Amino acid sequence: MKQLVLSTLVVTVLAGGPCFASSHKASSTAGKQQLVPAPLRSDAAAPIPAHPSPYNFPGVQYPRIEEDARVSFQFKAPEAQKVQVSINNVAYDMTKGENGVWSYTSAPQAPGYHNYWMLVDGAVVLDPATNAFIGYGHMCNGFEVPEPGVSFYDLKDVPHGDVRIKNYFSKTANAWRHIFVYTPPGYEKGSARYPVLYLQHGGGEDERVWTEMGRTNLILDNLLADGKVKPMIVVMETSAVGPPPAPPAGGAGPRAAGAGPAAGAARGGGLPGMGAAGSAYAKLMINDLIPWVDANFRTVADKDHRAMAGLSMGGFMTATVTMNNLDKFSYIGLFSGGTSSGFGGRRPGGAAGANTPPPQPAALDLKTIYSGAMADPAKFNKSVKVFFFSGGTVPPIENPDNLKRHQEQLIAAGVTNSYVYISPGTAHEWQTWRRSLYVFAPLLFR
Repeated sequence: MKQLVLSTLVVTVLAGGPCFASSHKASSTAGKQQLVPAPLRSDAAAPIPAHPSPYNFPGVQYPRIEEDARVSFQFKAPEAQKVQVSINNVAYDMTKGENGVWSYTSAPQAPGYHNYWMLVDGAVVLDPATNAFIGYGHMCNGFEVPEPGVSFYDLKDVPHGDVRIKNYFSKTANAWRHIFVYTPPGYEKGSARYPVLYLQHGGGEDERVWTEMGRTNLILDNLLADGKVKPMIVVMETSAVGPPPAPPAGGAGPRAAGAGPAAGAARGGGLPGMGAAGSAYAKLMINDLIPWVDANFRTVADKDHRAMAGLSMGGFMTATVTMNNLDKFSYIGLFSGGTSSGFGGRRPGGAAGANTPPPQPAALDLKTIYSGAMADPAKFNKSVKVFFFSGGTVPPIENPDNLKRHQEQLIAAGVTNSYVYISPGTAHEWQTWRRSLYVFAPLLFR
């Protein structure tokens, strides 16, 4: 419950600041849209009774989501000497019972989806009682903590779009590519053409995650039913081109409780080779993916009806692709990554922690930031209709103050088309990015 109280306090404090207010109210700039924050837990909402995680197999009781948002785990390993549960890559010791079942109940968890896995005598082991998902560069289990009174990403009795799984051949990569494509309700029965949002995952993930953890299809179905967004096609593909990169020195092993991020463990940060990877994927996307989508789906094939967004590493990828191809995109979304703002609380190559001050945004050089796309601010304002960036409030990776200062710097330099959304009480995690999509999507294709 302490986490929920903290979220409320963060909203109150931030809302009083002029920077935050400027990102949540209509700008004085002509044509600037109203930014509507994502719904948060209502104090009037009744607590949700304890229940098994929705990802458990039928009849399986653990993981169990307690009424106060704590999570209880059980794992049978009678011969093991030590068992831990790693929640979002932080390891916690479990207690062994007489029957060989190990147990642990966590502190209250933030709402939304969370990865976990077991460590049995030091080995990563999946919990066989629940579903597996990709994250942190390997398969993980997952659990979902509800947010009372919030339902924008829930399955509802509204018209539903489809998520189609397709394959296409890329000449650039000389390989078959696997993509997920959301089409809005009524697509298969009509003849209308639609704008397209290209949506990127984070590091250690792939094209599955925006539907499995992000619930993109449900968020858009619900927004459409409420009349808050334009119908659109969403294309989700991995940005990996060629063989996987070498792992970072020291690996990305699980952390002990309370420790800072392991090297390479976070989805964001200044990742080695990002520029080269972004350039390779930009070539594939421009030469292969976009033409294939336009040829195989009823799209409106021009820049005014094309958007790209991504979370964390996908934000860096989005910035690389779009800022070097402004003739192809009019809408850009960077969720917890990709901005030239020094958004994180960790210095490149250094350790994170309470004694590491977050980097301050550097003075802007419009001729070099974002690949020089803003060198002529007036031209950039005319070309890009929405430049959106977002993040959470919980360190060490998220840094809302830097994001807000970055927007102020852009405005002072003449770049006036930016929008900032800050997700209260969330870290570098899926609830931040679900909320970001909810806020970003209504700004598109207006």
